[in-house]
Amino acid sequence: MRQWMVAAKKADFYVIAEKFHVDPVVARIIRNREVIGEKNIRIYLGGNLSDLSDPHQMKDMDRLVEILAQKIRKQVHIRIIGDYDVDGVTSSHLFLTALRRVGAKVDVVIPHRIQDGYGLSLHLLQQAKEDGVDTILTCDNGIAAIDEIAWAKAQKMTVLVTDHHAVPFEEHEGRRTEKKSLADAVVNPHQQDCGYPYKELCGAGVAWNVIRVLYENYDMDKREAEDLLDFVAMATVCDVMSLTGENRILVKEGLKRIRHTKNIGLQALMQACNVQPENISAYHFGYVLGPCVNATGRLDTARHALRLFETGQETEAEEIARDLVDLNQERKELTLQGVEMAKKLCEEGGYENDPVLVLFLPDVHESIAGLIAGRIREMYNRPVFVLTRGEEGVKGSGRSTENYSMYENMCGCAELFTKFGGHPMAAGLSLPEENVEKFRRKINENCPLTVEEVCPDIHIDMAMPVGYASTELVHQFALLEPFGKDNPSPLFADRNLSISRMWVIGKNRNVLRMSVLSEYGQPVPVIFFGDVETLFAYFTEKFGQKEVENALHGRKNRILFSMVYTAKIDFYQGNENLQLEMKYYR
Repeated sequence: MRQWMVAAKKADFYVIAEKFHVDPVVARIIRNREVIGEKNIRIYLGGNLSDLSDPHQMKDMDRLVEILAQKIRKQVHIRIIGDYDVDGVTSSHLFLTALRRVGAKVDVVIPHRIQDGYGLSLHLLQQAKEDGVDTILTCDNGIAAIDEIAWAKAQKMTVLVTDHHAVPFEEHEGRRTEKKSLADAVVNPHQQDCGYPYKELCGAGVAWNVIRVLYENYDMDKREAEDLLDFVAMATVCDVMSLTGENRILVKEGLKRIRHTKNIGLQALMQACNVQPENISAYHFGYVLGPCVNATGRLDTARHALRLFETGQETEAEEIARDLVDLNQERKELTLQGVEMAKKLCEEGGYENDPVLVLFLPDVHESIAGLIAGRIREMYNRPVFVLTRGEEGVKGSGRSTENYSMYENMCGCAELFTKFGGHPMAAGLSLPEENVEKFRRKINENCPLTVEEVCPDIHIDMAMPVGYASTELVHQFALLEPFGKDNPSPLFADRNLSISRMWVIGKNRNVLRMSVLSEYGQPVPVIFFGDVETLFAYFTEKFGQKEVENALHGRKNRILFSMVYTAKIDFYQGNENLQLEMKYYR
């Protein structure tokens, strides 16, 4: 059972509200996001590019750009090696655009998820050597490729790494030592001795900072780098990075620019997804556009997505964009099938006491393992690994909960893997099939938390009567955007609510609308997108079938409940109406 936790942060909310011309509710939410002090509040509400840190503070930044500039002058062959997700594709596009702009002899390779695997593989380096490549420039990968980089250096190749993933380490007697490669330069803010103050950049964010310094080196107008922020914003949201600090600024500025983007591929993708540029938000990056880009890397090759952003032909862009949308639809269907298989395994596999779920689904397409893991995590509120049978052993992806560091705990099982890497919240791995059960046992034996402890609490911003919500208040929530990781949409709670009427809608009859009575007796519209059947079963068990039927027919009933909700504006026929979305109930 997830606990409802109402924030109890202290501050003079009325002083903050008056100082920044916001409602006291908004002031309280700002404090709940740990934004403290006038300067930080100003940046949170209205930060701009001038508030970003100096990219020269990143370890190896000046060295990497100096080497790049030398290679460009010598006109040697530079190869960008990216990744097959949104972050990897956009990072590759950014570097390709920038290096071409300054006259480099450059090409790009996006690994094939199944044939090449993640990141800087030996196969890709051997191919680069055969192709006469002098310099490898990675983006969104490379930090863990110790052996591969050693091979490249033995071949007299120059290797430049830009990455944002966790730095691998060895632990001896409680002390951690970073494992470092022989790369000529490594730019990654997670390195222990990196002086860059903000650590939460995605791969595209790191790449963009390299481009800032590179363009500065060529005395170029900084606005040329800033025009690339639409791709940085998309990658930041799609890679589920923390939407705090600098990432908030990057996403805000990127959203401004994508509304007027000159990139034909982005224009075509928005059109194919029926996204109006003037209305685009972080939500559209994460749940509409991003999944289409990711679908190519999952079911086909991410080179198609890169081609979409590179093409200058409208007809080609429109064709690729339609293909991406179709692939994403296929991906959705495969994911639903995989989720059902995973649920069945959870119910029948005897895993109810495992704080970490390790699910082996041999016949599932390996490219959707992470998506299935994410869905199962939401259902069971536990860290989840989904493993599938690949061409060379078992491959898998993990998705974690906020209080369990996935990558750190995997390091305790390192001897079972052929390859692994990731973040506190997500990871990827490969292992021999005979190690699957060993991994399940060991990751659970080593887990410092119980089943109850890994289950995340529901963090509520404040108890707020539904009658206090208004369209005027909701309009102010726009100041808090973009919403996402570490900066969620405001959550409120109210109790002792009664229902004047409820009714089921939707093609699949899976959406519930309710007219809920506030403490003053006024009706407030509420919508619920969760499991309607489970909600009805809960009400029936607590109040009886007759009371549920009374509510469904708009008759007086005895149902009383509490809910956690968000407040939104529903636009219908040109009118704005307040709508509360119920997230949880009891």
